[in-house]
Amino acid sequence: MATEVAEKPSDAAPAPPNPSVTGLVSGIITDAQTLLRQQAEMLKAEVREDFQRSKRAAEFGALGIVCATVGALGLITALAYLLHEQYAFKMWASWGIVGGLFLIAGVALGGFSYVLLERFNPLPDKTFNALKENITWQTK
Repeated sequence: MATEVAEKPSDAAPAPPNPSVTGLVSGIITDAQTLLRQQAEMLKAEVREDFQRSKRAAEFGALGIVCATVGALGLITALAYLLHEQYAFKMWASWGIVGGLFLIAGVALGGFSYVLLERFNPLPDKTFNALKENITWQTK
């Protein structure tokens, strides 16, 4: 039985001959600082990206709200006049019915919006979780 000697790859860096404790601690601190700096940069980039998306969505949303408001005002007026002319309601009753319907719709949509916003978390979860994991690892 011939025994073969395992050779180290030639591209592996040779290990320092007895690194001092001070050198090891200094290296760990440097690595930890680098890691935290990288985490902070990642957090900034993620927040910046989320802000850009939110800004673009808000711009289009605002334009949509303006157009929808103008259209809704026209339809509200038409509905009030329809009730007045077709069903012989008095004008104040027609506007009262239309106003009540929109009040109910507004309250329902406001409640739905509140529920959605309660579930929404604008913070960058991925970066915070990674940062929390790194801090937990460093304190052990």
